[in-house]
Amino acid sequence: MKRLWDISPPLHASSPVFPGDTAYQQHWSATLGPGCPVNVSAITLSPHTGAHADAPLHYDPDGAPVGTLDLEPFLGPCRVIHAMGVTPLVQISDLDHALADLPPRVLVRTYERMPQDRFDAALPAFAADTVKRLADLGVLLIGIDSASIDPAESKTLDSHQVIRRRGLRVLENLLLDDVPEGDYELIALPLKLTTADASPVRAILRSLP
Repeated sequence: MKRLWDISPPLHASSPVFPGDTAYQQHWSATLGPGCPVNVSAITLSPHTGAHADAPLHYDPDGAPVGTLDLEPFLGPCRVIHAMGVTPLVQISDLDHALADLPPRVLVRTYERMPQDRFDAALPAFAADTVKRLADLGVLLIGIDSASIDPAESKTLDSHQVIRRRGLRVLENLLLDDVPEGDYELIALPLKLTTADASPVRAILRSLP
C-alpha cells in the first residue's frame, strides 16, 4: 500500500501570515438548532495562507490568475531535497547532492521544524540563480517550506521574476518536517479561483511503487 505524507500545515486563526496579509477568520452563518438543520460557516483568508500555489498574477500585473493555470505541474513525480539550516538563500551547491536525474518537480526542505506559531522574518529563500539552474534542468515546479521563495524584505522578488520569465510554478509554506529526502508523487492542486493571485492547496506526497 502506498504511504501518504500530508505536507499542508493546519489552517486556523493562529496560522502565521505575511505581515499585513489577511489572517484566517471564521464565523458561523448558521448553526444547528431548532429551525436550522445544519452548521454553515464563512471564512476569510489570504490565498497565501498555509500551503499555497502562487499564480503569475501575484508578481506580474499582466499575469494569469490561478484558476486558469495548467494543472500538470502540480501533479506527478517530484523530489524532496534537504537543505536544512541553509540561510538566507538556498544556493544550487546546497542541492548538488540530489540533482541527478531530476523529476520535473522539486521541493526543498530548509527547516528542521517549520515554525507554525509565528511568521519567520528571516525565512529561508531561493537564490535567483538556483531557480535558473533548476529551470535549465527541466524543472516545472519548485516548492519550499518557508513563506516565500524570496526573502521577506525583498522588493525586487528576484526568484519570483525568474519563475515569471521561465514559466515555472511555485508552492510555498509546505510542511516537510517529517519527509525524508527522496522521490515521491506530488498532488497539490490549486482551486479554480478565476481572478485570484494564489490558491490554498491540500498538498500531499505519495510513495512511489
